Amino acid sequence: MELQQMRYVLAVAEERNFTRAAERCHVVQSALSHQIKALERELGVTLFARTNRRVELTPAGDAFLAAARASLDAAERAISDAAAAMGEIRGTLTIGLIPTVTAVDIPATLAAFHRAHPAVRIGLRSGGSDEFIAAIKNGEMDVAVLGLADTVTPQGVSSRVLARERLVTVLSAGHRLAARRRLRLHDLAKEMFVDFPAGAPGRAQSDIAFRVAGIRRDVAFEAMSTDLILDLVRSDLVIALLPPAVVPADSRLRSIPIAAGPTRIEYLAWSGFNPSPAARALVAQLTPQPREL
Repeated sequence: MELQQMRYVLAVAEERNFTRAAERCHVVQSALSHQIKALERELGVTLFARTNRRVELTPAGDAFLAAARASLDAAERAISDAAAAMGEIRGTLTIGLIPTVTAVDIPATLAAFHRAHPAVRIGLRSGGSDEFIAAIKNGEMDVAVLGLADTVTPQGVSSRVLARERLVTVLSAGHRLAARRRLRLHDLAKEMFVDFPAGAPGRAQSDIAFRVAGIRRDVAFEAMSTDLILDLVRSDLVIALLPPAVVPADSRLRSIPIAAGPTRIEYLAWSGFNPSPAARALVAQLTPQPREL
């Protein structure tokens, strides 16, 4: 059994198509198919159920895939550790980014990291803080930027505070409160809101602030995209609570501070258990001291 055969199995399982898998692996389809059939003969099991139009993992293939992924990850880590010992950082770096990163200039950070470590392959994933924490714990992600309420701290991962910031009210320019210089939560009690989905860490700080104030708010729309959230606000359909840095300069929008409003903390998180050389390099590169926004 060879590592390349495992890579072929992984490619077919993810692409669900032998032709696309061969293209991804930069080999002709016949060679890829031959290697997988040879592996099946060696193992004495069928890894894929095949028809002319459909490819699926068999139960044996599903069981094999999990072990193959672990073996490939271990091999990749061995290569990167050996290179790091010689002064070169290699391997992969998977980074999770919430939709409202404000404490880190991501393009500039990645460009600087790539210049310093060109042999590292960088992958980006978008999503929520909870899923990123779980992925780091499970070894599926190296580093993530999280956004959490100020009453919550990341559990089970190593973390560093990047920034603390108070959310602002985002209104359309034509909203009845748009001329105000400062608002209170009670001023917003009768408004309709757009926010991140219920239970998401990106929404928790707002839910907590209103609950502590004894105010029930009406979240009429839920979205994971800040662009969609801002478009709904521009339409004067709803208002939002967002970090000030994600609100663009736009004559159709107004950002107004909130007295005693929701506060969130941005964290850099990574695995404290044997992080990869690439993960350690990125953590070292990013600003170690918290800053106020």
